[in-house]
Amino acid sequence: MAVIHHTTMQPTKLELLAAWLPTRPWYAGGSEEPRPAKAGGFRLDDPAGEVGIEFMAVTDGAGPDAVAYLVPMTYRGAPLEGAEHALIGTSEHGVLGTRWIYDGTHDPVLVAQLYTLMAGRAEAQHQSVDDTPDPTVSASLAPAGTGAELVRVTDGTDHTDVEVRETDAAAPLTLRLRRVLRPGADDVPGRGRVTAEWRLDDGTTARGAYAVALAE
Repeated sequence: MAVIHHTTMQPTKLELLAAWLPTRPWYAGGSEEPRPAKAGGFRLDDPAGEVGIEFMAVTDGAGPDAVAYLVPMTYRGAPLEGAEHALIGTSEHGVLGTRWIYDGTHDPVLVAQLYTLMAGRAEAQHQSVDDTPDPTVSASLAPAGTGAELVRVTDGTDHTDVEVRETDAAAPLTLRLRRVLRPGADDVPGRGRVTAEWRLDDGTTARGAYAVALAE
């Protein structure tokens, strides 16, 4: 079980995202400086207890122009070898010291646990409360293998495709993470999906797909 430390981070995650988001091909903001605000999400536990895993939803903008983004992040106590291109930034944690914060779509630990969540063998955890499941998160995958490992990551205009190799399957599987979150049903056919909530700019709650396991 991951322990959530209620302490300071310098710079904060939102400050790091304000600089990082405009560098992404799926960023839909205009010329104004991003002002991301936390809007929801959930966490997953790393079985080894080494890597923090968070699926954070943030909103940017105001009124009808506001956009909600999904930013899966991992928090590590040392650099992830070969993932320099996926580094969002480093931050000084008030308890744990320097943390390397990565775009989690490139982190094999997050990808493996996302697959495990969809397969029904992991439980989404509350974003800010220790040892508390988040029942608002729904996940499914059928058929599901015993595990999956990261193969390739490709960014699109509103999503990131993570190709994985399932332990018990010959063909690869693509997990499509919805970087631009949209309320309502996702009409893309798939073997499974993760749906969760986030807060809109007007204070109401929306629900939609965070990730979809694409059908062959």
